[in-house]
Amino acid sequence: MLPIVFFKKKTFLIGDLFKDFKSEKKVKVNSVKTLIKSKKDDLTFFDSIKYKSDALNTKASYCITTEKLEKFLPKGIKKIIVKNVLFELAKVLKKMYSQADVDYPDLSLKLASKSKFKSVKFGNNVLVGKNAKIGKNTIIGTNSIIEHDVVIGNNCVIGSNVILKNSILGNNIVIQDGCKIGLKGFGFIPLNDNNFKFPHIGRVIINDNVEIASGCTIDRGSVDDTEIGKNTYLDNQVHLAHNVKIGSNCMIAGQVGFAGSSTIGNNVSIGGQAGISGHLKIGNNVKIGGGSGVIKDIEDNQVVMGYPAVPFKDFIKNWKK
Repeated sequence: MLPIVFFKKKTFLIGDLFKDFKSEKKVKVNSVKTLIKSKKDDLTFFDSIKYKSDALNTKASYCITTEKLEKFLPKGIKKIIVKNVLFELAKVLKKMYSQADVDYPDLSLKLASKSKFKSVKFGNNVLVGKNAKIGKNTIIGTNSIIEHDVVIGNNCVIGSNVILKNSILGNNIVIQDGCKIGLKGFGFIPLNDNNFKFPHIGRVIINDNVEIASGCTIDRGSVDDTEIGKNTYLDNQVHLAHNVKIGSNCMIAGQVGFAGSSTIGNNVSIGGQAGISGHLKIGNNVKIGGGSGVIKDIEDNQVVMGYPAVPFKDFIKNWKK
């Protein structure tokens, strides 16, 4: 399931992408991946000391980074030293994946074929793209759109007015009306005259027995994937930004927002209208009160509330003052 990719890649040599490597042997850049997922002939990036441990263990051949951070990379890796890592990364992604910075309409969409998907039930006006796969005993509601190469497992229920793109769904998943899943996330490099959009080449991975209530928006990953673990439930109007990872058996109440690249552990409960800042790590068995603002990592087994979110006992003491 996991090797599925949604964006066609142009082949480049490392010397085509970075002028300082013109003298290198004709090494093809296989792909652009995160530090931890990179392998030989992959290009990666290291822009924050927060990812020091991943940098020390990366298997990539090349890494875009800064003078301050290069010392944390393995000796064998070729360092591409720049001032703005994310800007240089965005330019590379735009060259290699030229269709990933805008969500172009899927022109392969056609009315769902009941002869092709014999065990699937469709409402009216369901559109399905080229090479999409839909499992047995799945039901898809009226006016929903399943774009090219999307994978839906068995025994799923997809509501009406749902858009699925760049996504892989497991079995026994429920997605209620009006959800938008797999669209491009919010990302750009601010420039004076014309902001440079950050291409998003990742996917949305939704594991078995997940339920997503109405009106949720789940962005696909930028370089990594956005992922939801098994048996996790999202209430209405929840937003997951690019690269967010939510563990198994989590309960997320309405209007919770997750900023990009935050990781949520297993058995986490989050009350309504809470906000989770980007690039954070929330541990297992954590409870976050409604309306809280989480701006730093939370260790396992904590109960927090408030803005900024603090241990619940501290919140009550401060509230009584």
